[in-house]
Amino acid sequence: MKKDILDDLFENLKGEFDINEPNEGHEHRFLDKLKASTDTKNSSGINWKPFLAVAASLVICFSVFTTINSDQEVVDLASVSPELSETQDFFTATIETELKKLNQERSPLTQKMISDALEYIESLEKEYENLKISLTENGNDQRIIYAMINNFQSRIDILNNVLDEIEKLKQLNINTDETTNTI
Repeated sequence: MKKDILDDLFENLKGEFDINEPNEGHEHRFLDKLKASTDTKNSSGINWKPFLAVAASLVICFSVFTTINSDQEVVDLASVSPELSETQDFFTATIETELKKLNQERSPLTQKMISDALEYIESLEKEYENLKISLTENGNDQRIIYAMINNFQSRIDILNNVLDEIEKLKQLNINTDETTNTI
């Protein structure tokens, strides 16, 4: 059916097609005109390639410069003052000591308690990293410094509370074992 439609179309257009051969040298004249039109475009217009190359170079240089400048060194308590450096060292050492104690208390009975505490400590450490960024951006803002010290204290409090709970749990188990043995 589609072939019939095409056949009908060509039958209707019969005699309207240009089937004459072009004049001698037609192809050469066409190519000469094409070449002349591209030559006039180049001579009358501006060659943008060198300008684009310079612009691209400037964009790359600007990008590198801003990237280098945006990598500011993150400030922490130690870089604010010598006293706060000592405070940070004290808190860091205390937290490390408490973490070692906590890891020594690992047992099947205390595993859940310890892992929960360590997750909370990890979230406080992430918060501390955000506070360091805020301190870098805002300068020596006393509120941020106080929040950083408070963050350290919170981590130590959590570790101490968990260690106290583990100690109570141990005492409870010892008392339970004693009662079981005496009965």
